[in-house]
Formats: sequence, structure tokens, C-alpha cells
Amino acid sequence: MGLRERVKSVLLKGYEFRLNRWLDGKQRPRHVGVVLDGNRRWAKEAGFTDVAHGHRAGARKILELLTWCREAEVEVVTLWMLSTDNLDRPAEELEPLLDIIADIVDELAEPGNPWRVRHVGALDMLPTETAARLSAAALRTKGRTGLEVNVAVGYGGRQEIADAVRKLLQKHAESGGTIEELAEVLDVDHIAEHLYTSGQPDPDLLIRTSGEQRLSGFMLWQSAHSEFWFCEAYWPEFRRTDFLRALRDYAVRHRRFGS
Repeated sequence: MGLRERVKSVLLKGYEFRLNRWLDGKQRPRHVGVVLDGNRRWAKEAGFTDVAHGHRAGARKILELLTWCREAEVEVVTLWMLSTDNLDRPAEELEPLLDIIADIVDELAEPGNPWRVRHVGALDMLPTETAARLSAAALRTKGRTGLEVNVAVGYGGRQEIADAVRKLLQKHAESGGTIEELAEVLDVDHIAEHLYTSGQPDPDLLIRTSGEQRLSGFMLWQSAHSEFWFCEAYWPEFRRTDFLRALRDYAVRHRRFGS
């Protein structure tokens, strides 16, 4: 590392220290959702012909983010790794991406790590081997008390709502009820109970990297009162400084919850 880089690193650490001190005692998000966007563009701009290099760099960044979240006392993190739309990508890109995702989820589930892994998404839309690896990783973390990590793989907000309604109808039918009876009592809580994130608090803060300022269907139901924060950096370039800035912006927002 050259002198210029060392000076820049020292200045950045000092800035992060000041941000952390300012955040002390301020409101913090319990649940943070992150759209991990820009891996492919990062790889292409870095000169790689194989975009899998971007996905691997993005996977390594996940471990850093979870450490930052634990330090900030975040309780739940939802990571959007693969959408239902992404499943239509060419096999030569999708297959390595699925392996990279399964590998990082396996790493999260390794003994000694504190993370509690939970898959959120449509397992039946994923290849059998990928679905099995994600389910097994989540099972290995059962009983842990650390940060809960939702890995959103094969996830789409519309698909989630459709699956929730389907589960609700199936449960009602199994109990012997009729559609007319369900229609009389159906409310938003009934649907919320059948979402992939059932039992968890809705996200307080949603972060998207790469400069795109849209949710693209991420947590459509749960984000009704979420605060949004958009970052220009591609996901592999996302820094602790960026995360602390997101927390700072969240801390000064007055959350009205529709009131």
C-alpha cells in the first residue's frame, strides 16, 4: 500500500469513528434489507469477461456486512441474492451463480459462526441440489441466538404474496372452512402470517446498491413503512462507511407510519 492509500485509509477510519460516535444512542433499525446489486457491472468495468468474478466478490462482501450489522445491533438482515426473474438467465451464468450462492450460505452455516440462516423464496423454483443445500444450511443453524440472516434466493415480492395467499387457502380448506367463510374474516394479518418472513419484524431500512432507485419487487408487502437508502457503489465496492451513512440517514428520519 502506497503513502497515498495509507493516508486515505487513516482518514476513512477517522471518519467512520466519528460516524459511530454520532450514532451512539440514536435510533437503529432492527431489520435491514439489502438488494445486492451491481455484481455483473462491477466485473465488466473491472475488465473481467466472466461475470462470475463479480458474484464471487459480492459473496465475500456479505460476511463484512453481517459483521457491521452485528456491531450495530441489527437483529435481522435480508439479503436479496437471486430474484425469480434471474432464474431466466442463461445457464452458463446461472449455474455458477447458484453454486456461489450455495457456497456462501454454507459458509454462513459453518460451526463457530453466530448467524441464523433462513431461506426466503420459492424453493420449488430452484434446482433440486441448490434447494437442498440452502435448506440443509438453514437447518444446521437452528438454535443459534445470533443475527438472523434471511437469504432471499428465488425470491420475488409478487411470488411471495401469491404463495402466502395459496398457503392461507390451503390451511383454511384443510380445516373444513369454505371460501365464503374466509372472505368474511380475511384481513392483512392473515396474509402476513403466511409470508416467507412470518414472525419477523418488517424491515425498517432497505438499502440498494449500484445507483438503481427502485425496489424491483423486493419485500413488497413488508416495505409499506420502510425507509429507503440508495447507494451509487456497486455491491462489491460497498464499504463500512456507506453502511454507517445509511444508519446515519435512518437515524434522523422521523418515522410516521402513515400517521
